[in-house]
Amino acid sequence: MIEQESSFDANARSSAGAVGLMQLTPQTAKGIAIRTGGSSFTLSDLTNPEINVRYGAWYLRHLLDRYHDERTALAAYNAGQRNVDRWLARHVDVQFPETRAYVERVERLKEIYRRAYASELGLDGG
Repeated sequence: MIEQESSFDANARSSAGAVGLMQLTPQTAKGIAIRTGGSSFTLSDLTNPEINVRYGAWYLRHLLDRYHDERTALAAYNAGQRNVDRWLARHVDVQFPETRAYVERVERLKEIYRRAYASELGLDGG
């Protein structure tokens, strides 16, 4: 996911205002900081890899718990929960071509990394 979001650049910034490895918006990150017991939040926190990945992982877990489906959670990470909720309510597929491509790319990257690190992850049956 980090490869897709930022190409592993901790200082990456998107045109939408997302920052860091997992490309979190300041508004989303501030909400996560509050919900996880953080006492303060600054924009510079998002360029700190440890904080950014911790918040991004928390947010992805939140989306997985909410939608109970990895592809839907990834779509929400990319397009936002409101958009995904609207699509689900209308019983339609992802409406943004960028988001469809994002989900496919993250799924492909996951499989590439899974194969490359199967032994280290204990996935090789050994």
